Amino acid sequence: MSYQFTSESVSIGHPDKVADHISDAVATFLIDGKLSHRAAVETLVTTNMVTLAGEYKSDKFNKMAIEKIVRDVVKEIGYEQDGFHWATLTVYNELHGQSPDIALGTDTFGAGDQGLMFGYACNETEDYMPSAIYYSHKILKFLEQERNKASTWLGPDSKSQVTMEYADINTPLRISKVVCSSQHTEDYPLEHTRDAIRQLVVKALQECNAPIDENTEYLINPTGKFVVGGPDGDTGLTGRKIIVDTYGGYAPHGGGAFSGKDCTKVDRSAAYMARYLAKNIVASGKAQNATVQLSYAIGIKEPTSVYVYADGKVRTDLAHEIQQLVDLTPKGIIDRFDLFGLDLTTTTNYGHFGKADLPWEQVNLF
Repeated sequence: MSYQFTSESVSIGHPDKVADHISDAVATFLIDGKLSHRAAVETLVTTNMVTLAGEYKSDKFNKMAIEKIVRDVVKEIGYEQDGFHWATLTVYNELHGQSPDIALGTDTFGAGDQGLMFGYACNETEDYMPSAIYYSHKILKFLEQERNKASTWLGPDSKSQVTMEYADINTPLRISKVVCSSQHTEDYPLEHTRDAIRQLVVKALQECNAPIDENTEYLINPTGKFVVGGPDGDTGLTGRKIIVDTYGGYAPHGGGAFSGKDCTKVDRSAAYMARYLAKNIVASGKAQNATVQLSYAIGIKEPTSVYVYADGKVRTDLAHEIQQLVDLTPKGIIDRFDLFGLDLTTTTNYGHFGKADLPWEQVNLF
């Protein structure tokens, strides 16, 4: 049963990721490691402007400190362009206090909202991630490393896309197509830019032993010139890259974004737990692939459902085992992964899953 599947990734300078990064940095500042603090920070970025909106409960709120965080994030990413420059952009801070009605449930660590969250894992890669998203992230991480070394012609904004050919479920054969668009300076001829980016893409894939061959097709900067990029070229919003953040579309998604939220919001914390459970199922040899769904009601501590689908079968036995072994309340998840001690910006880029140092990526359950 051969088929193709495609996933994309975006760089740290993509407008939506700039927004996610700012939201996570501001949320980390507001939370300040304190279990009583809350944050739900949304960010919009466009030409020379950043707007913050959302809610918080924190004794750390300080407009000047938050504006500095915004500018520091933009500077760290590398934006010093006429249309988006860390020193000259305008910051609008419209954050306000959390609703006391929401606090009724979350102060006692009930779920911060209703919703459903999915986790997934498979045995395709060493990180237990699907291949297409795995290699898409690898390409852009490599481009970022090259830009940080010495490059004066690569810009911060880039996207990659990988199409995998499969022989069967979780049996990848080869990469058939790679798309990569990267921002560049004005002074490089188009064909030189395309060739240089192509060489970097190929090198990135070779270094991670990706299954490329002489027939792999590369589409580099398909529209041609890509000088105006980032928030000056396209408006960015927090939470608009939820498929890049998860499994590249290879598994279901509950619809909730991650960035800018404290971890009483089960959109974030329960998605981390669902990944932990799915990865441990596969790593333990109980299945080659696993999808875990958790669902919650606002203000209620225990999940409203636990579902496991592995190797093409609904596994009520695994769902029952999980409920016996693991505290699935928001507080239980927060404590297991020390989520209030987490610098949320460590999760912002190149996916929230598949990074070995993150606590929900550990294999120690079964």
